[in-house]
Amino acid sequence: MRSFGELVDEAAAVPVEGWDFCWLEGRATEQRPSWGYQRLLGGELAASTAGLDIQTGGGEVLAGAGAENFPPTMVATEGWPPNLAKATALLHPLGAVVVADDEEPPLPFADGAFDLVTSRHPATVHWSEIARVLTPGGTYFAQHVGSGTNVEISEYFLGPLDPGDRRHHEVEADQARASGLEIVQCRNERLQLEFFDVGAMVFFLRKVVWTVPDFTVDRYRDRLKELHDQIDTDGVFRSTMSRTLLEAHKPKAT
Repeated sequence: MRSFGELVDEAAAVPVEGWDFCWLEGRATEQRPSWGYQRLLGGELAASTAGLDIQTGGGEVLAGAGAENFPPTMVATEGWPPNLAKATALLHPLGAVVVADDEEPPLPFADGAFDLVTSRHPATVHWSEIARVLTPGGTYFAQHVGSGTNVEISEYFLGPLDPGDRRHHEVEADQARASGLEIVQCRNERLQLEFFDVGAMVFFLRKVVWTVPDFTVDRYRDRLKELHDQIDTDGVFRSTMSRTLLEAHKPKAT
């Protein structure tokens, strides 16, 4: 058994750039959606001629879809400087161009520049911009974080919250339609996330910063100690996630 201080100090010192969660192996488990987004992404990329991956993080998901599947033109955007550097180092050797973008409209591309736009877990979704940069007949293919994701974690640290319905899959589908896109599929699954020590929670909150936006170890040390004691007793802290697989097409020109 490691002490509370050892677990927290270790997790507070681990780098959190990129979108790699390997550090949590054996310390937390995440149930995966049944559809296998990265595998499906590879097929979508292979069938396209010009692809754009929005908010690519450290580029790990795009790279994992297979550089052999990249279309002749492959571009990714990222706004956070540490992730931007990591994505550039990973994706440039694979033939993808990484563009710095602050994730606010407009996207820095011409109308109809891409026949495929993708994103895994975008923090914001600007539907009108996605529709604008897609060619007629082009596809938006993404996995979104759905509404109510990890509300148990947020409320543990912040108290009762109203998560709203902004990221509800049916609301997002309506927003896509309002931008002129046609929904092909909109599938949602609720999944479980389990933490087996308080260090895993510290690492997660440092990386997934919107879960508890003002999180620091010092600010929440007392609450983290309570969580440590709870996991000591129960063996686990459980939270619920929501994931949406969303595919939409831009109508072909008539």
